[in-house]
Amino acid sequence: MLGQSLRKINSALLTFSSFSPTATKEMHYALAQLTSSSSDEQEIVSTPNMNHYSDQFFELHRIEVVQTLNSLRKQPDKALSFFNQLKEDGFSHDVCTYATIVRILCYCGWDRKLDLVLLEIIRKEKCLDFEIMDLFEVLEEGLEGEDSNLLVRLSNALVKAYVSVEMFDEVIDTLFQTRRRGFVPHIFSCNFLMNRLIHCGKVDMAVAIYQQLKRLGLKPNDYTYGILIKALCKKGSLKEAVDVFQEMDEAEVRPNAFAYTTYIEGLCMHGMTDLGYEVLKAWKEAKIPLDAFAYCVVIKGFCNEMKLKEAENVLFEAEKHGIVLDVFLYGALIRGYCKFGNIIKALAVHNDMMSKGIKTNCVIVTLILQSLCQMGLDFEVVNQFKEFRDIGIFLDEACHNVVADALCKVGKVEEAVELLDEMRGKQISPDVINYTTLINGFCLQGKLEDALNLFEEMKENGHKPDIVSYSVLAGGLARNGLAREAINLLNYVEAQGLKRNAVIHNMIIKGLCIGGKVKEAEAFLDSLADKCFENYAALVDGYCEARRTKEAFELFVKLSKQGFLVRKASCSKLFSCLCVEGDNEKALILLKIMFLLNAEPTKLMYSKLIGAFCQAGNLRKAQLLFDIMIEKGLTPDLVIYTIMISGYCKVNFLQEALDLFNNMKERGIKPDVITYTVLLNGHTKVNLRSLSSPEATQRKDKTIMDASTFWSEMKCMGVKPDVVCYTVLIDQYCRTNNLQEAIRIFDEMIDTGLEPDNVTYTALISGYCKRGYVEKAVTLVNEMSSRGIQPDTCTMSALHRGILKAKRVVRSKDLCDSSG
Repeated sequence: MLGQSLRKINSALLTFSSFSPTATKEMHYALAQLTSSSSDEQEIVSTPNMNHYSDQFFELHRIEVVQTLNSLRKQPDKALSFFNQLKEDGFSHDVCTYATIVRILCYCGWDRKLDLVLLEIIRKEKCLDFEIMDLFEVLEEGLEGEDSNLLVRLSNALVKAYVSVEMFDEVIDTLFQTRRRGFVPHIFSCNFLMNRLIHCGKVDMAVAIYQQLKRLGLKPNDYTYGILIKALCKKGSLKEAVDVFQEMDEAEVRPNAFAYTTYIEGLCMHGMTDLGYEVLKAWKEAKIPLDAFAYCVVIKGFCNEMKLKEAENVLFEAEKHGIVLDVFLYGALIRGYCKFGNIIKALAVHNDMMSKGIKTNCVIVTLILQSLCQMGLDFEVVNQFKEFRDIGIFLDEACHNVVADALCKVGKVEEAVELLDEMRGKQISPDVINYTTLINGFCLQGKLEDALNLFEEMKENGHKPDIVSYSVLAGGLARNGLAREAINLLNYVEAQGLKRNAVIHNMIIKGLCIGGKVKEAEAFLDSLADKCFENYAALVDGYCEARRTKEAFELFVKLSKQGFLVRKASCSKLFSCLCVEGDNEKALILLKIMFLLNAEPTKLMYSKLIGAFCQAGNLRKAQLLFDIMIEKGLTPDLVIYTIMISGYCKVNFLQEALDLFNNMKERGIKPDVITYTVLLNGHTKVNLRSLSSPEATQRKDKTIMDASTFWSEMKCMGVKPDVVCYTVLIDQYCRTNNLQEAIRIFDEMIDTGLEPDNVTYTALISGYCKRGYVEKAVTLVNEMSSRGIQPDTCTMSALHRGILKAKRVVRSKDLCDSSG
């Protein structure tokens, strides 16, 4: 049938002069209407309204349309406008008219317009009376010489079109069908296909395509090999990825920076960043061209493995090797520090970047602000935002939203609302997210009228509320005692064409619990026809908010027995409630349930429970959790190490404390002043017992270090003592009758600019009184008062005991003198 159609078209093209006078007249009219069209490919040509002549156009024979399009071959803008206008007027294009416009677009190189036409055919193929591959058959007719590349161009465009809508099976079919016709797409098109397959997670299919390239008659280029390396690395087939370099060498294809960097990224992706960095350095020494991106992937790898110090060293090494540092390298490191809550280092790195003239951007600024927000430093979020704004950094809607959220959390909703005006002044239009954040702020404050007014303003300004906006409003109504209104809002949501989902139900459940209406929350959950596990998880959150920890834990366990684990944030909230209430055993059960359901507790959860067990003196379970962390590949941080060391010191297991201290240093974790203070305090107590008991001195473990050793090491490490640390050492010297050394340390503390507190003065006053220097003790009490430090009961008790002791000494001396 198609062959007959082609013969008819070819015959008709030769006899155009025999067309009816009416048809010829109408065609000339159509051309006249297009004379004012622009030839610029970038804009879609608007043609004069032809609706008056739609009937005539509809009657035009398809052959006449083909001829007209061919006559406009050198004016593709007019041809495309004519083609589209006919379609709008009801004309049904067939394979021949589509083939003609495709030919024109291929010849003039209008790739984007060609993509749109092919996508149109793909989407409408089921409704058309031809298949897309029929275009090739039509276009093959009459091809000569320079026309031979036409089918290749079309196949390239068709591959791209199919890939853009992820119709990968159809792409593969196209590759083999075109091969049977004697031509294949360009290797660039295959590269595009392989890359998109990897992006969509179809890695095996991408590798299979590569393996078929030679069968298709294509020769891989350097990017093809690079994409193959990328696919193999994604699969974890790192050895096979190395073999690709050998294959390239045999094919005499020189690897580009993309191929090398992709392999390094593969190592980093699979937790082998140390090896990845060694490979990078080796290739750099071998003069292999590697750019800043290679260093960037290594920095990201170290950050993902929580090796932030190593990540920072890579940045410095990159600069030494002549790599021009840019915002992406710094941004990767800043992201790492933000991710693990080290906002001080993140800001330091950001300041270093800015000092080198590298401009920051709103993405990095948002990372920093979000990190501060997650740490609960809402006031600092506002201060940093103002600082960034004042130095002229462009801040987008996302930045403004983070600071608006922070202001709402600290009760400054009015200031947050002012941000809307500030955004408008900068030609930044507030979006639904910005409005929703502020509506939530008013709800948190109980200002429902303001929340509703802002909701209406959002709609008036052309922003249609989404399900999140309605969820926030429903939650606000529920938490402020308006349960019925919250539930009624659900019907309104459906009337607006939105579907009720678990999110809005969860907001109502949690809101009711927060508002003290736990029974109503339970009743609402029971009333839901389509209740799900997420709704029960919301009730777990609600119980926690209502301080009904027992009910929360029981529901958590019940859900876990059905194989459902509430989200990690909910686990963390329940876990914190259990720890605060001292129910450490249930908190431990919660962690075990997470292990069983393949969920990894956060480092903060480990830290809290380890601290709780140490506080309770249960070092066995604290050590068990510590060991589990390490087994699961988590490196305990400084806080966790210090908690454990403190726990062992409190029960006088100093050797265990020392072992942990040394292990911490071996892992590259630098002790801080708190760690040293804990060790100083622990060893001070042992030294005191040694002095008071000769037997204790004999039993003393030779490996136990003297407190002064920690003091010396601390100074060598550049760790500056604080008031608490100085106080511990002063107290030790006073208790061990080394008053002169205590006085020296006291004076040193003042010389460094630190102000002694009540405890410091009390320790030294006790030392003076112990040695009988009551007058000096009184002088010290007066000095305290002059510094604005009021002596407390401990201070006065120490002084009183000293005075009584001095009186007894004087009385004893008088008795001795009188008896003599």
